[in-house]
Amino acid sequence: MEVILAEKAGFCFGVQRAINTAFKAAGEGKVYCLGPLIHNPQEVARLKDAGVETVEYFSGLKPGDSLIIRSHGVPPTVLTRAREQGLTIIDLTCPFVAKAQQHADMLRKEGYQIVVVGEKKHPEVQSILGYAGDNSVVVETPEDMGQIPFQGRLGVVAQTTQSYGNFSEIVLRLLRLSKELKVFNTICSSTKERQDATRVLASRVDVMFVVGGRNSANTSRLVSLCREAGKPTYHVEVVEEIQPEWLKGVGTVGVTAGASTPGWVIDAVLKRLQAGGS
Repeated sequence: MEVILAEKAGFCFGVQRAINTAFKAAGEGKVYCLGPLIHNPQEVARLKDAGVETVEYFSGLKPGDSLIIRSHGVPPTVLTRAREQGLTIIDLTCPFVAKAQQHADMLRKEGYQIVVVGEKKHPEVQSILGYAGDNSVVVETPEDMGQIPFQGRLGVVAQTTQSYGNFSEIVLRLLRLSKELKVFNTICSSTKERQDATRVLASRVDVMFVVGGRNSANTSRLVSLCREAGKPTYHVEVVEEIQPEWLKGVGTVGVTAGASTPGWVIDAVLKRLQAGGS
């Protein structure tokens, strides 16, 4: 049985930068992170062991305490409160997310109603909405659009881990609903690279394994792409989830991973698959 890893898989540069910085900061003293740094429970556990404590609120922290802003970013009001509290901010917002925030802020100032294409409850989308203003709306799928009161001038940005297909279809439909449409494609290039590599690999193999956290939006999208390609697809978070019977009669196995999946988790999955799943 042949096991093939996608050409692009695992940590993107933004996540790798955040992980490296967090470990370095923890080596210098206690550090807090507002929400899990990335959507991968195994790597978050390693960070905790190193001294990075995840918190949902920072009101209990003391002036001078170090607070990491995770890669998903936060609304500007949250940053203001943290600074007023005297916290030392370590801002690890992904550069692509920061760009989406900047575009949303600009569109709001220009008087557009802002449409954020993404998942309503995702922390990145929530951070972008903080810059987009009260008149903004979130669209997850083209089917959502019939229930949203759109105005004449629309500005569009995307959650950075969106699929190009979903984003493009929503933009095309918005063209019919608006008198003026201004669109910023804020999908991360690493996201597109991983999606493209996954499609190519899925077309060549008998079965696909997608490795990553179940709370990871970009990993879940890779799962959807594999299934859309018509291939049996297994989403595994840890190597222990792999069942040998999944590999019976299989000649070629493809493996891909989300941008928040660490290399050591991918390597463990590859080793288990190469051993026939046991």
